[in-house]
Amino acid sequence: MSFNTKSIDELHNLLVNKEISAVELTKATLEDIKEREAAVDSFITVSEEAALAQAAAVDEKGIDADNVMSGIPLAVKDNISTRGILTTAASKMLYNYEPIFDATAVEKLYGKDMIVVGKTTWTNLPWVVQLKHHTLRNKNAWNHSKVPGGSSGGSAAAVASGQVRLALGSDTGGSIRQPAAFNGVVGLKPTYGRVSRFGLIAFGSSLDQIGPFSQTVKENAQLLNVIAGHDAKDATSSDREVADFTAKIGQDIKGMKIALPKEYLGEGIDPEVKETILKAAKHFEKLGATVEEVSLPHSKYGVAVYYIIASSEASSNLQRFDGIRYGYRTENYNNLEDIYVNTRSEGFGDEVKRRIMLGTFSLSSGYYDAYFKKAGQVRTLIIRDF
Repeated sequence: MSFNTKSIDELHNLLVNKEISAVELTKATLEDIKEREAAVDSFITVSEEAALAQAAAVDEKGIDADNVMSGIPLAVKDNISTRGILTTAASKMLYNYEPIFDATAVEKLYGKDMIVVGKTTWTNLPWVVQLKHHTLRNKNAWNHSKVPGGSSGGSAAAVASGQVRLALGSDTGGSIRQPAAFNGVVGLKPTYGRVSRFGLIAFGSSLDQIGPFSQTVKENAQLLNVIAGHDAKDATSSDREVADFTAKIGQDIKGMKIALPKEYLGEGIDPEVKETILKAAKHFEKLGATVEEVSLPHSKYGVAVYYIIASSEASSNLQRFDGIRYGYRTENYNNLEDIYVNTRSEGFGDEVKRRIMLGTFSLSSGYYDAYFKKAGQVRTLIIRDF
């Protein structure tokens, strides 16, 4: 039977009371993936054998009654390192890459006896290209003629379609939040530094964050509780104490202040979206919150700042894909320079190349001050607005 309609709390009770085992829950999840995968194309890799082995180990150890995530399956975006499970980043450049280490976030999942059932695809991201052997066409879970949002669309669609109850994604400039909205699920980009980036294949290092997808807000908080925390392997990791993100769930919001930035409701917003946001604001007021219009005047520069910073950091990060150490290598070469040039020409898509060129230009001598440095200064103004 399928368990995808049950909450994490309900599944936990079934596991604790031995009404189901972790193996049975994992098998049911794998069946849900098989049943729906042809329609949504959420997964690059389904790690059935490894997942069932993990589940058997959890059953042998025994479900921890105090750990709500014990024995719970989930999916992980394919740019997050998983030891022994392909981590391709949905790219020809890494079509055969099998890491020898887990990302810290994945280590934390395993530390709570969670079970990784597979790796989800990317969509609409700068360095997504056709894989070496096949092309994925990830679809919106509710309308297969529509896109799922990028780039964590695979994770969002997997949760929305009921293939898995939970998933991890990553967000640089909206890559969790947008597909969560497109697919009608809960997605969160945590504050930078709250979740370790160690083991996340980097795009924009000062922007990237790993975050949770779920069916409900509470489940999102429960998964964030697992992956949050300081990590000595990530120099940008925050050492602030991790609160229990579920602590205030169920409390009323009387007296809470909610800001409604006027710049977000101006020219360019779809009328239906604007109407929905204002209805939500009215609902919050009925529940006792105070909604105040605020101004974030530098928001209009956000896209320009993002493109310069993200492209500059991408041009630096993508240098490691050179055809020498791992991943794709061209078969067309006569010397070392040919390996570098042809591997990148064949392995990266057109949008990747555009980002690399834009980023390299922004960092180059004579233009650094005018572009990258200036973008960093304007980002500080945006931060101050908030």
